[in-house]
Amino acid sequence: MLHIINAALKPVTSPDIPCGEMLIDQGRIVAIGEKVNAPEGCEVYDAKGLLVTPGFIDAHTHIGLHEESIRWEGADYNEMSAPITPEMRAIDAINPRDEAFRNALAGGVTTAVTGPGSANVIGGTFTAIKLHGDNVDDMILREAVAMKIAMGENPKGCYGQQGKKTPVTRMAIAALLRGTLAKAKKYAADIALADAENKPRPFDFQMEAMLPVINREIPLKAHAHRADDILTVLRVCKEYDVDVTLDHVTEGHLIVDKLVEAGKPVLVGPSFGSKTKFELKEKSFQTPGILSNAGLDVCIITDAPVIPLNYLPLCAGLAMREGMAEEAAWKAITINPAKVAGIEARVGSLEVGKDADFTIWQGNPLTDIQARAKQVFVDGQAVL
Repeated sequence: MLHIINAALKPVTSPDIPCGEMLIDQGRIVAIGEKVNAPEGCEVYDAKGLLVTPGFIDAHTHIGLHEESIRWEGADYNEMSAPITPEMRAIDAINPRDEAFRNALAGGVTTAVTGPGSANVIGGTFTAIKLHGDNVDDMILREAVAMKIAMGENPKGCYGQQGKKTPVTRMAIAALLRGTLAKAKKYAADIALADAENKPRPFDFQMEAMLPVINREIPLKAHAHRADDILTVLRVCKEYDVDVTLDHVTEGHLIVDKLVEAGKPVLVGPSFGSKTKFELKEKSFQTPGILSNAGLDVCIITDAPVIPLNYLPLCAGLAMREGMAEEAAWKAITINPAKVAGIEARVGSLEVGKDADFTIWQGNPLTDIQARAKQVFVDGQAVL
């Protein structure tokens, strides 16, 4: 057992504990409070003057699929052979030995949702993984988190710029998405009919991948920067009764009322860096605060490696500087992304029964640029 004492505890889902204790056993948090009953013989960690927070979570990255320091050899996040590839699975391309994993841990990030890029209209499934390990199968928190889709410039640029290969326009992107959802709906109905009539069921590899979307077991994960693209996503999802998260949402502050009406999670970022394309002309660190203040559940994302994952707390701090409430910023990199990924029962806050994924900080990483992770734990084991 590990007994942490004299710590400033940041549970996130409950009030801060200025000087408290936490007890860890077999990789789980078994007690937390101002005082806990710890048996004799525990390893004691005196965290006086230090801050203990949950491990941070990024709900939209490409870590492990777009590797550091190399070019096409480690670029496994966009299958640019066709615009519709729902059968792709992130787990088959993740390299946990990429140095980005250790760098992320050094920034207090212990969990990431990672998956295909945005070249395709439908790109494949994202997965939620812990960032410590050498075998992705042992790192998975939830294998199928969402089905990636992309609107706007990226699929247009990947395919339309090749000549006459679809999609050339935003109309075609929406049509391809609608067509695939319609086909998946029919496929699900054909399976139900075959089962009812005790006949062999049909099989289509791509449509099998779409069934969890049609059955509302996982949402679409929509890359959408421009306001019109965001609204197109919402329109199509309403037509086909599928769930969705809105990722990037660069122009979300321009359509706040529509986003509040839709009530879908908004994953904002990457907000750091230059405006590298037209879709980013409205990019601002004010957006997370505007959407959060309107009552939306906001996640802050790095889109790593666009922003290295270890800078996730910096992005939350910059959002605070531009108007986001501090508690909202903490939630945007902990419990909110955990809920979006459907892993909140295990990670995202310091609570009894949850995995002991936490960081011991020298300084506050959201308010102090010089704050450092003194030690990082995953499943109760010190990994940094």
